[in-house]
Amino acid sequence: MVRLAIVTLLVFSCACKRAANDPAAQQAAAKLGLPAASAAAASPAQAAQTAPPAPPKPVPAIVPDVVARVNGESVTKAELEEAVASVEQQNRAKLPPDQRDRIFRAVLDQLVGVKLLAQEVKARNISVPEADVDAQIAALRKQFPSEDVFNQALKAQQKTLDGLKADARRQLAIAKLLQDAVGSKAAVTPEQAKKFYDENPDQFKQPERVRASHILIGVPQGADAVTKDAARKRAEDVLKQAKAGKDFAALAKEHSQDPGSAVQGGDLGYFPRGQMVGPFDEAAFTLAPGTMSDLVETQFGFHIIKVVEKQPARTVPLEEVRPKLDEFLLNQNKQREAQAFVDGLKAKGKVEILL
Repeated sequence: MVRLAIVTLLVFSCACKRAANDPAAQQAAAKLGLPAASAAAASPAQAAQTAPPAPPKPVPAIVPDVVARVNGESVTKAELEEAVASVEQQNRAKLPPDQRDRIFRAVLDQLVGVKLLAQEVKARNISVPEADVDAQIAALRKQFPSEDVFNQALKAQQKTLDGLKADARRQLAIAKLLQDAVGSKAAVTPEQAKKFYDENPDQFKQPERVRASHILIGVPQGADAVTKDAARKRAEDVLKQAKAGKDFAALAKEHSQDPGSAVQGGDLGYFPRGQMVGPFDEAAFTLAPGTMSDLVETQFGFHIIKVVEKQPARTVPLEEVRPKLDEFLLNQNKQREAQAFVDGLKAKGKVEILL
């Protein structure tokens, strides 16, 4: 976790890396909080129109000590290997051998971008308040259960606290540079939002949904008949109280054994067909709004379900999705403008790739 803060490129890699070959619309549904079914893959026709990327230049088995020079400043083998290790750490897996060339090249490209941005920070004499540096270190510390564990992580990565602060200072200065350089250009216009909305109608389709609450009286897997019968009797007692008019949310908080929803009074929010287990799903979509089920048995135990609202399939209006759509498009704009800025630094500088 310390390494995520140590490697500068990870602070803004999303802003510097080029967009993937897939259409942006494929990523939109998840970003906008729409159903996963909306985030369908590109059609065969779309896939056919997308040319496959050229294979990367092979990376030699033995990497030289200096892998690039940026305006005379070296990018070292150690920097490259540390950054690649961070990619592995993020993905919790070693690089697949068939992806080694692509990932090494992509990481090297980002390291070159880091050098260019750090040089630009220096040229513009951009500074960062020490309080901001301290705040970032404090936020990082909170990710660890104790100060000892934090210090052990520093030691394992051969880092000192002063070194970590220097990295944080550099990261914050680069973020400030990018904000100053591209922030105003990244603003989302109403026209851009409407264009994306109109050109990607499938991303805003929402299937039939219900909003329901439930009370679960759990039955352990493999429970014997006595245990199961006891759970059923307890569930029947809670159901009797609910049908007698006792507040459903209060009953859920008191009796439900679903830790995710009990604290919310049993509220499960909205969900589409197929998201819940079969018997639960069937009952929830059969009930009318404002009505309550009898006991519904699933592999988890006995449920009492109350349907709050039903929502037919629809296309989510632009006005409703606009805040999340603006956020999604703003991130895209920042990525594009940041990459254009880095490309401009490359064009006017001298970059030598030695790998």
